[in-house]
Amino acid sequence: MRLKSWNIGRWLLLALAALWFVPLLWVVLTAFRPKQLALSPSFSLDFTFDNFAVVWAAAPFAQYYVNTVLIVACVFAVQMVTATMAAFAFARVEFRWKNIVFLLFLVQIMIPADVLIFPNYNVLKELSLLDTKLGIMMPYFASAFGIFLLRQMFKTIPPELDEAARVEGFSKWQIMWKIYFPLARPSYIAFGLVSVSYHWNNFLWPLIVTNSVQNRPLTVGLAIFAQSFEIGAQWTEVSAATLLVITPLLVTFLLFQRQFMNSFIHSGIK
Repeated sequence: MRLKSWNIGRWLLLALAALWFVPLLWVVLTAFRPKQLALSPSFSLDFTFDNFAVVWAAAPFAQYYVNTVLIVACVFAVQMVTATMAAFAFARVEFRWKNIVFLLFLVQIMIPADVLIFPNYNVLKELSLLDTKLGIMMPYFASAFGIFLLRQMFKTIPPELDEAARVEGFSKWQIMWKIYFPLARPSYIAFGLVSVSYHWNNFLWPLIVTNSVQNRPLTVGLAIFAQSFEIGAQWTEVSAATLLVITPLLVTFLLFQRQFMNSFIHSGIK
């Protein structure tokens, strides 16, 4: 009876996975189909790369790619530094009201980012950082999730390593970067996956604070392209543009899925 229930549950999960996969499959097939066959229900072996050529020539996707990669890389680099220092302080440094301050950091995880759009916009306006890459990145330089994840990892490291390092003359700064940082590699990979995927797909905040091609990321560029008068409801071009946006994340996941899964397991993420 238990085995039968397991088989039913497995087939149900496979059915749900297949249902989730249908939109992605439709986008891939439509992106490579000729325009006249875009909405045809019949399967055809007629495929073309013309849709991608049209998309690449119709919008500055090269600039969008550069903007997105720069934003994602800079945000993660700063987050890694700030989260590491904060997590180390919460895990190994004793100071007054530490638990209360850490609780305030955890509260930030419960606050949706969209709630802070208005105050963040006003701050950027006062700093004259609207329509800049720095303006897109600034609200995300600190990550409460990253601090919590790394702090939990750091607390699993034996404190005897700290004592041995201090005997060797290491400062707290050296202990953090030469001992804790290398040992927390699985957590950094897990956090990197979350950070990169979130900021690669982030749409609402960049849409609000950017007005120029020089600063728009891929998500905003795709939305403007899909709604443009020249494209209209041309599903082949829209699908090709969508595939250009999501392909880097899909390829990265397919290449490093085992490392990603192991990172989440070692980091205690369920």
